[in-house]
Amino acid sequence: MSNFMFITANVARLLPDDYVGFTFFVGSMAMMAASAFFFLSLNQFDKKWRTSVLVSGLITFIAAVHYFYMRDYWEAFQESPTFFRYVDWVLTVPLMCLEFYLILKVAGAKQSLLWKMIFYSIIMLVTGYLGETVFSDQAAFWGLISGLAYFLIVYEIWLGEASKLAKTAGGAILASHKILCWFVLVGWAIYPLGYMLGTDGWYTSILGKGSVDVAYNIADAINKIGFGLVIYTLAVKSTSAVKE
Repeated sequence: MSNFMFITANVARLLPDDYVGFTFFVGSMAMMAASAFFFLSLNQFDKKWRTSVLVSGLITFIAAVHYFYMRDYWEAFQESPTFFRYVDWVLTVPLMCLEFYLILKVAGAKQSLLWKMIFYSIIMLVTGYLGETVFSDQAAFWGLISGLAYFLIVYEIWLGEASKLAKTAGGAILASHKILCWFVLVGWAIYPLGYMLGTDGWYTSILGKGSVDVAYNIADAINKIGFGLVIYTLAVKSTSAVKE
């Protein structure tokens, strides 16, 4: 009982108007629940789809663990947990790129496509981190490089090799690919916007400055869980088609 009292005494109080802390808490719970859902559903799928669903579970699980840390960091310092957020992204975003490759393998996707997309994602994240933290006085320059890498990913999945492979595959794979493309184009757009609001550059006079932690938290949950649900739905449809 004394140990329980010690633990609760060291838990920071979450104020009713602390929307950042609230979204950190809800985000961590939602992504942990999604991880359990994806992991526990693995056995119902055909073997070729299990890896895709497993990766979906890993994405939300990694995010959930980081969100527990970010929530505690926010409660302790009332500061945006930039370091933890980028560590989360540098692990989960390449895995989201992997999802494109896994669903397009049936259409003949090669590993060169996978490594190209992972390379773009790493450049996007590393330069974004450098612009927000290490070289914040040159944020516009590093943000430009990060933004170019993001648009290369967008081009690849909408108009490049990945798009052509999806059209070749057709059916449920093409439909799922298009939904994932919209997640990247619309859902991921909050991240460069957040970068510009959190740093100084030519864009500051237009957008101003402010915290976007609430938007980041909501976007993370929607993008990562949404990605997984698209893959899950595709796996269900494909497995059902094989059984029939």
